[in-house]
Amino acid sequence: MTTLVLALAFALAEKAPGAPTSARAPAASDAREFVARVNGDLKRLWTRQATADWVKATYITGDTERLSAWANEEVMAYLSGAIADSLRFENVEGLDPATARALRLLRLASSLPAPRDPARRAELAGIAAKLEGVYGKGKWCGKDGQGPCRDLEQLTETMRKSRSWDELLDAWEGWRTVSPPMRADYAKLVALSNEGAREIGFANLGELWRSGYDMTPGQFERETDRLWAQVKPLYDDLHCYVRGKLQERYGKERVPDGRPIPAHLLGNMWAQEWGNVFPLVAPAARASLDVEAALKAKGYDPLRMVKVGESFFTSLGLDPLPATFWERSQLVKPRDREVVCHASAWDVTYSDDLRIKMCIKVNEDDLRTIHHELGHDYYFHAYTRLPALFQQGANDGFHEAIGDAVALSVTPAYLARIGILDEAPLEDEQGVVRVQLRSALDKIAFLPFGKLIDQWRWDVFSGKVPPDRYNAAWWELRRRYQGVDAPVPRSEANFDPGAKYHIPANVPYTRYFLAFIYQFQFHRALCSAAGHRGPLHTCSIHGDKEAGRRLQAMLAMGASRPWPEAMYALTGQRQTDASAILDYYAPLRKWLKAQNRGKSCGW
Repeated sequence: MTTLVLALAFALAEKAPGAPTSARAPAASDAREFVARVNGDLKRLWTRQATADWVKATYITGDTERLSAWANEEVMAYLSGAIADSLRFENVEGLDPATARALRLLRLASSLPAPRDPARRAELAGIAAKLEGVYGKGKWCGKDGQGPCRDLEQLTETMRKSRSWDELLDAWEGWRTVSPPMRADYAKLVALSNEGAREIGFANLGELWRSGYDMTPGQFERETDRLWAQVKPLYDDLHCYVRGKLQERYGKERVPDGRPIPAHLLGNMWAQEWGNVFPLVAPAARASLDVEAALKAKGYDPLRMVKVGESFFTSLGLDPLPATFWERSQLVKPRDREVVCHASAWDVTYSDDLRIKMCIKVNEDDLRTIHHELGHDYYFHAYTRLPALFQQGANDGFHEAIGDAVALSVTPAYLARIGILDEAPLEDEQGVVRVQLRSALDKIAFLPFGKLIDQWRWDVFSGKVPPDRYNAAWWELRRRYQGVDAPVPRSEANFDPGAKYHIPANVPYTRYFLAFIYQFQFHRALCSAAGHRGPLHTCSIHGDKEAGRRLQAMLAMGASRPWPEAMYALTGQRQTDASAILDYYAPLRKWLKAQNRGKSCGW
């Protein structure tokens, strides 16, 4: 069976779809036929690929890694041929907009373009599968290697709960022993994928990634800089306040003024979100808002938490999840095998085969993550009848933003309304600040991290950062954007970027930066559609059918139109606007400035 699959792959690569049968110049009708054929082929191939990837992610073995590599190689082979063949339509006159857009999206269809040479293509597929497997199987067994061994899930719990400098440092350093063996393979992946990108007309893989936003790569990079400049003042205020509180806990000798925060102190393995240190930095309140305790007291389990997420979407008038979702999803970590616990959403067959893959814990973070992942699934569901090339978000940031925009409506008042909380906390100034601070520790703290991941990769793909500076460049960006630094000296013997899933898995990351901005713009527009009056942070669209109608109209467009048109359908705006973040956090901004008065801020 494997031989047949590989034979098909190479045959497809050698015979590009829709090749002309004569020497005549291609016409618009040829392009339409070509796109129709490619859409059919890709749906079949992507289904095989997603099926193999699902099995690999939910049952990690050497065999499943090989199956995934073979399926990915098959897709790589096909795309190499199809993209090369599509270039003959570049100057065809009279193309209808849908065909022209499909041809453009085809060139951008792979985040890991493969070289045309079969041996190098196979090498790239094998490296990609191996890197993700190394990450998924990673464990820290102590400095002497004698255990007890802890996987990422267990180490994450230490980072989440511990307040001991030494325990946190052990977990932080321990997880980063997983990534140095990836370094040589990652450098090969960069070289091979750059080769593939050049063969389809891009200078390098980073340029290809930046081309997926209906603007030039240079314009897109400037756009991310503009958006970061809009939100940076709020991040700077948050950083200053949190550093001051960490100084109270760990001392100024360990957390000095004017210096970056040690990365292991922020409650998260990558210091990308800081919500877990909320108990250390929160102002006093009459009553503590403890959603995790409430969930456990009310007997919530992972299945019931997912039902809560589904009920929010159905309250907007959207469809229930299909029965197969509940049969095929991975909601908890199996006891009998290795799996990738990193949360993700799937339509395995590109035909409404919706699933999520998580190792759900009963806590507030995972409740919100469930809403995020279901946002992906409802996007899949809305555009499932579109051709394969249009079965994606208006851009990849849209896909990431939908569930988070809905989760902004999971307010304390809403949690009380559906019975998770016994009552909503009082809406006095201190109560509002506590809720907003808890949210900002995740959403605002994330923004520079969301930007720098791909800034590092763009520099790596372009050659600006060579392999012998991978780690140095990583920490330069961490210090520059986040004001966060390694707690112990690092060198090029380390490969700290590889300790973050999206690097070995080759998942573009700017989508998350955009999503954390889009979600507030979406939320403001949906609240307006729902007729909300009052501060933006108090709005919940739960149960509002007009907001649901507006959301569904945008979701159903998929990638069939440029993203500014999808943005306009939902928000009435055609440009990304980070001002909604500042509107949402207006009470917190005022409070942080008062708390930071007289402090030495910056780094």
